[in-house]
Amino acid sequence: MDIPANRLEDIRAIMALFEEPGSLAGGGVTRLGYGPVEDEMHRLFRDWGERNDLIAYTDAVGNSYLENDAASLAADNGKACVLIGSHLDSVVSGGRFDGVAGVAAGMACLKWLKESGLNIPLRVAAFRCEESASFGRSTVGSGLVTGAVDGDDIAAFQNPEGRSLAEVFDEAGYDLHPQRIEGIEAYFELHIEQGKVLENLGKEVGIVEAIAGPRRFRIVIDGQADHSGATPMDMRSDALCAAAELILAIEKIGQSERRFQGVATVGIIKNSPNVMNVIPGWTELGVDTRGISAASLDRMEERLRISAENIARERGVEISMVRQYEDLPRAMAPQLMDQLEQAARSLGVSSHRMMSGAGHDALGFAEIVPTAMLFIPCRGGISHNAAEFTTAESITTGALMLYEALTRRYTEE
Repeated sequence: MDIPANRLEDIRAIMALFEEPGSLAGGGVTRLGYGPVEDEMHRLFRDWGERNDLIAYTDAVGNSYLENDAASLAADNGKACVLIGSHLDSVVSGGRFDGVAGVAAGMACLKWLKESGLNIPLRVAAFRCEESASFGRSTVGSGLVTGAVDGDDIAAFQNPEGRSLAEVFDEAGYDLHPQRIEGIEAYFELHIEQGKVLENLGKEVGIVEAIAGPRRFRIVIDGQADHSGATPMDMRSDALCAAAELILAIEKIGQSERRFQGVATVGIIKNSPNVMNVIPGWTELGVDTRGISAASLDRMEERLRISAENIARERGVEISMVRQYEDLPRAMAPQLMDQLEQAARSLGVSSHRMMSGAGHDALGFAEIVPTAMLFIPCRGGISHNAAEFTTAESITTGALMLYEALTRRYTEE
């Protein structure tokens, strides 16, 4: 599509607002959830809204919102608005576009509605702590206000500094048991794809049909720490060797569920005593399984338990496995997917219906309101990496699609 120069400039200016906080010498950013850098990102978001005569506020868990007068009036009259949202935090040494692009697209839609004089009720959200990099739990801000996350379940989760989420909330005056968000009739989220499908197909946007649900586990392997030189090979209970077998088994488990978009990853390894001349006596694994089918997730969990039991018996170690948490897979609302598809046709934008293997704030909203997600390509499919990149043109294309869907939604009613 031909992108109007003024719309492209709007996106570039908004993205530039968030350039500096958390910047690293290597080009990436670190903006951990409920940390000072994420605080600064939210301040920039709210300040921009106030400069543009929008209503800016923060909820009981620290999520930030901007809304236009039409949304405020709708709330006063007991009516609902559309919510566009995403997040402003990142993983450690992450990229500049994951989450931020979606927030920027929503901000642009607010600006364009104001310039067009359209009284369409719109609220834009910047959610806290979407990434699990800080407290080991993703979608904290959106999950708490949608009810998808129970505050009691995550209160003891700790950040890299050893501070619990309960401590951080107490200090900031936040509430782990907030009221559920209200006054929303539909939720839209734009996000970089974090994969290569759109780039390989040469499509400008992806319309998400379903979001895979994560199911995560902590596995502890207890062996016997012994002298690495004095203990014969047939007299060892090596926790790390048992972990190595289990890691490969987990890879095969993920491969067995490919047709259901199933994946299985060992993302964390802790080993003790972790010195050269001692056989490892204790190893911990963090395991992330995902899929778009609850039955597929169940199969992966069962195979994981069976593999752990077999390896423990053969290796002479003890293996314990605890499910830390899960989010159920969620389908997107067919009506909203159709609205996005109609917007794509109207604008001459090439689109592709697809699945999301990554989790997003949209997961929680899909439980309470009609929800849709729009993907834009990212170069090489790289994300959670300093090399993460998408163009201003792609963000603008996605934002214009949201704007088109939004205006059609209200003018055609």
